[in-house]
Amino acid sequence: MPDKIAKNKTGNSLMRCELLPEHPDFCRLNSIVGIAVDLRYVGVNNFVGRDLYGDVDCAWLHKEAAAALQRAVQLLAISYPEWTLLVLDALRPHRVQEMLWQHLAGTPLQLYVADPARGSIHSFGMAVDVTLVDRTGHEIDMGSAFDEFSEKSHPDLEATLLAEKKITLQHVANRDILRTVMLGAGFHGIHSEWWHFNLGDVAVVRAQYLRID
Repeated sequence: MPDKIAKNKTGNSLMRCELLPEHPDFCRLNSIVGIAVDLRYVGVNNFVGRDLYGDVDCAWLHKEAAAALQRAVQLLAISYPEWTLLVLDALRPHRVQEMLWQHLAGTPLQLYVADPARGSIHSFGMAVDVTLVDRTGHEIDMGSAFDEFSEKSHPDLEATLLAEKKITLQHVANRDILRTVMLGAGFHGIHSEWWHFNLGDVAVVRAQYLRID
């Protein structure tokens, strides 16, 4: 395996996504008991409108993130056994991150996509996009859709959005359930997307973890 790992100009260790099955630090999503999976960049149900993953198997997470997601499943089962965590995106190869960045180039929406020059935490397998579904598989209403690049998706703006009646108390309550189990499992959220959660210190992840290309 070491001879299949390269380094880029910033010193990041790099490995192609196709080699993930050979690496002990990564776990398949189907090893996490109790989640549902609907990777939105497989197929056309995403903001780009086309299949970005193609034949590349991206149903993976770093083993640390996989273990934390399993803890989140357990926490949800205790308080809301009728709901299930739905994974919308997990490990995202750097090559796909570059595609997303270029797709939004020159628009104000580019702020919603991590600059590939720094690297998305998704590309290290240490970030996950999730929501909740009920027993019938229907997504719980969070007040905005996954990858809806608008203020309604911003956790930091929820108080203002409530006051302006752009989201409801039920939307915030639903988001709070998701946040409680994810943060309780060790993840932390970001200010602009209610569905996105990182594991670990992002500076440490970018400096010390293996990036998947």
